[in-house]
Amino acid sequence: MSVAAKPSINKKTRIGVLYGGLSSEREVSLRSGKNCFEALKRLGYENAELIDVDTNLAEVLKKQKTEIAFLCLHGRYGEDGTVQGLLELLRIPYTGSGVLASALCMSKVLTKRVLKAEGLPYPETFVVEKPELADYSALRKRLPELPVMIKPLREGSSVGVSKITSEDELRVQLEKTITEYGGALVESYIQGQEITIGVIEQSNGNGSKYKALPILELRPKSKAGFYDYEAKYTKGMTEFILPAELSKESTELAQSLAVSTFKALNCSGYGRVDMMVDKHGQPHILELNSLPGMTDTSDLPAMAEVAGISYDQLVELILLSAGLDK
Repeated sequence: MSVAAKPSINKKTRIGVLYGGLSSEREVSLRSGKNCFEALKRLGYENAELIDVDTNLAEVLKKQKTEIAFLCLHGRYGEDGTVQGLLELLRIPYTGSGVLASALCMSKVLTKRVLKAEGLPYPETFVVEKPELADYSALRKRLPELPVMIKPLREGSSVGVSKITSEDELRVQLEKTITEYGGALVESYIQGQEITIGVIEQSNGNGSKYKALPILELRPKSKAGFYDYEAKYTKGMTEFILPAELSKESTELAQSLAVSTFKALNCSGYGRVDMMVDKHGQPHILELNSLPGMTDTSDLPAMAEVAGISYDQLVELILLSAGLDK
């Protein structure tokens, strides 16, 4: 539970929309924050202010007498529990998940460990946390077939993600990822449909209820052959199928797994679970994004719209999540 008191949110509440930040996803965060800020203004929250996050954040929050932090931060130093911990110390309620859940979701390794402990399905994985541990023979024994996916251990928005189709490319890209990001995660490639599912938590007076949004299927057009950074944030680079073209059974299973993943990682407020569905209709969990993008091309607002929730309504639901236990 957050140490901050549960907020009483009204139209005069001093809301700080935290955006920008210090991560590789800064530009996306700026777009998310601007959109959410404009929505709050349209909704009548007259004291909403944009705050570009840097190392003097605590001083800025105190100076502006911020009562609620609306988090539009992506990546390290914003989505990984860092800012959440600072807000706990300052006793400022904030949107989204708490310190532990944020840190868990940002670490792909820890996410996999939680999924394994909970018996939730995910692709076969090999982890290299230090360069000297890059044991190629052990890696190829675990993942004998190509292609595979290589990902940084602690980045989001598909930053640094590569699809590997040859042995030589595997060695080169693995070393590059380890050098650049301090570690790498190698996953078996699941041939099939790439989907994402939004999850929204709401208080019903007797605890919380969880709603899985309609499933969005992503068909990227980028040269990389998967939903990479370019496909994710460039208009026209991805075909969006909403709702996804899945069987009723696969749809229900994927939505159930999304909610189970959200709960297992101790998330709160809202989040987005990415999955691959193989040719047998079995979903495989890739990761959970604890602060999904809110840009014009982001997935969560699109799913919410199909569920009958407008962008402004979604922003207000997120704002009210600041009152949920974390």
